[in-house]
Amino acid sequence: MLLRNLVSLWVFVGAFAAVTVAGQAAELVVDIPTRPGVMQRFLHSAPTSPRAAVVLIAGGTGQLQIDSGGNMPERWVRDNFVVRTRDLFLAGGFATAVIDAPSDRQSAPYLGGFRQTAEHLSDIKSVVAWLRGKYSVPVWLIGTSNGTLSAAYVATQTSATDGGPDGAVLTATILVTAGVPNLRPVLDMELQKVTIPVLVVHHEDDGCKFCPFSSTTMLLEKLKSTSNKELLSFRGGKYWGDPCHEWGHHGFNSQEQEVVAAIISWILAH
Repeated sequence: MLLRNLVSLWVFVGAFAAVTVAGQAAELVVDIPTRPGVMQRFLHSAPTSPRAAVVLIAGGTGQLQIDSGGNMPERWVRDNFVVRTRDLFLAGGFATAVIDAPSDRQSAPYLGGFRQTAEHLSDIKSVVAWLRGKYSVPVWLIGTSNGTLSAAYVATQTSATDGGPDGAVLTATILVTAGVPNLRPVLDMELQKVTIPVLVVHHEDDGCKFCPFSSTTMLLEKLKSTSNKELLSFRGGKYWGDPCHEWGHHGFNSQEQEVVAAIISWILAH
């Protein structure tokens, strides 16, 4: 995990604050305008010459409470799969952007009911454009759990040629409603519209009722318009706690390095 002991020097450049962290690349707090009166905040790190960039979309409520110093509640730093593995993507040569909820969604229900909206699409495309403009490298979305509702929706609505991402990775995908009203899982989206490469990453023993491994085959089948699609499944690892939380198989507990290495390899090959 990126070290959180900040040195005394803060450097403010334009719209972001650069935090120098001992022994690590600087982690930046970036605020960009996305819609009238709305700012999108994200944590950003990059190696000297990135091979690609990834927008990391957390699950749960999606509200990370990133402050101006780059701090967030320990439960996010420790628990969420894409948040706690961001340093692994950085070490693999990827620029990273861990997105918070936008400024107009900083109260309950945060990203609840918002992940499949034109406004959310605009926010994510703005982050993609920022990364692409800064590094001129492919930009991918990586969503986990509820974050797959965001990543998959963006993939159905846009493509790399009109400002969308170059590809999407769905980890621990929300596949079924499990009886919850007003939930539109990924399988109910217009997946036939997706043309970008899609990698599905799932643990075979994911115990979350929204994420049955048996439904991943249907997910691949519904991605009819992209020839670049694959399921990477995992076994083993450790498990404890709520099956829908990040320290169960749902979050690839103790398999983080293996899973991230596989994702990096797949992205670079596509």
